[in-house]
Amino acid sequence: MSLLLTLDLLGMIVLMILGVPVTFAILGAALVYYTLHPDTSTLIMMQQVQTALRSFPLLAIPFFILAGTTMARGGIAERIVSFADALVGHWRGGLAQVGVLNSLIMGSMTGSAIADAAVDSKVLVPEMRKHGYSLSFASVISAASSVIAPVLPPSTSMIIFGLLGSVSVAKLFMGGVIPALLIAVVLMATVAVISRLRGYVPVRAKRLPASEIMRSFKECFWALMMPVLLLLGLRAGIFTITELAAMAALYTLIVSGLIYRSVSLRDVGVLFKETARTTSAVLIIIGASASFSYIFAIEQVPVHVIELLASVSSSPIVIMLCLNIALLLMGMIIEGAAIMILAAPILVGIANHFGIDPVHMGVMVVVNLTIGTLTPPVGAVLYTVCAITGCRTGEFIRELLPFLGALLAVLLAITFYSPLILALPNWMYQ
Repeated sequence: MSLLLTLDLLGMIVLMILGVPVTFAILGAALVYYTLHPDTSTLIMMQQVQTALRSFPLLAIPFFILAGTTMARGGIAERIVSFADALVGHWRGGLAQVGVLNSLIMGSMTGSAIADAAVDSKVLVPEMRKHGYSLSFASVISAASSVIAPVLPPSTSMIIFGLLGSVSVAKLFMGGVIPALLIAVVLMATVAVISRLRGYVPVRAKRLPASEIMRSFKECFWALMMPVLLLLGLRAGIFTITELAAMAALYTLIVSGLIYRSVSLRDVGVLFKETARTTSAVLIIIGASASFSYIFAIEQVPVHVIELLASVSSSPIVIMLCLNIALLLMGMIIEGAAIMILAAPILVGIANHFGIDPVHMGVMVVVNLTIGTLTPPVGAVLYTVCAITGCRTGEFIRELLPFLGALLAVLLAITFYSPLILALPNWMYQ
């Protein structure tokens, strides 16, 4: 790796730490390299950005974002919370359990940790406070459970990793299902233990009658059908990922507008604007990172990284452990999306060299970097939740520790036991 690239990377990291938006930090560093390197030019930089954004599968991103935005704003969140409450409200730590189950259901519709955390913070945290939960505990539940969302289809993170790493997005989607369920189970177990120690009581003493549960289910039936239709579409192979995303967006608009009547024609314009704003933020990072990925190719960074790892060990398990540690540390100081976009081609190259399934690598990376959104100093979910609930960062971090331990345990499990990720995609696409 040349001195120019080394200084360029250091400058980019410093800019990110100082709070410069990720896109501008990457573009600035790339511009310096393309200007100073004798064998490149800014014209090549622009070509790389254009080529990256001209990919047809990228159309899936705005459609899935529109679907998630409609679900979050279309009055569906309250119905999902009510259904989750009907199922687990009688458990110990009832409302906290509702928060985890709600994230599992909503995550399969939004695919976004920040969107899920924001909904929980606005809807559930006030209710938890009324029932005697501490503000920090309620805030942490909203944040920790949001890790589930990007692991489930329709995950934007999975789409980006699949496109940049040339990995099947459909297999990545399926590979995230079991880890997401495992995260939910582990978080609910952690909630049960903490609730027993602190005396957090259930919302009610007994389970609701079956008729009440069925009534709640009927109210959100059409919303619950969206993830089912996604899974059926992926299993049958009827649609491409882009077509499936378009169908999901259309379905959510029909359900919210015509069935639940919670979205009007005027609201549709607002939803489109919000989708455009979110999509542009994602795509500009992809374009900027593509220009930098070309620099990595020029400098043969993937080859050097593989040689370095090979000098440490030839064991795939050791390599995966080293990558997890490196990604967790990087995720504390750099935004996870930037890391994944820059590193995806390198990580897939490492996976192929050491005999690791790229789908296994992709899901592990998404889980790892999503956990990083909970940690300071750049944790996007952490600051989103604290801004909404008013929780102090220090109190949040102290309350987060047992949940962070639970999430890391799941990360280790899916790292060292690949069938937790690969069993479902291998079965569905054998």
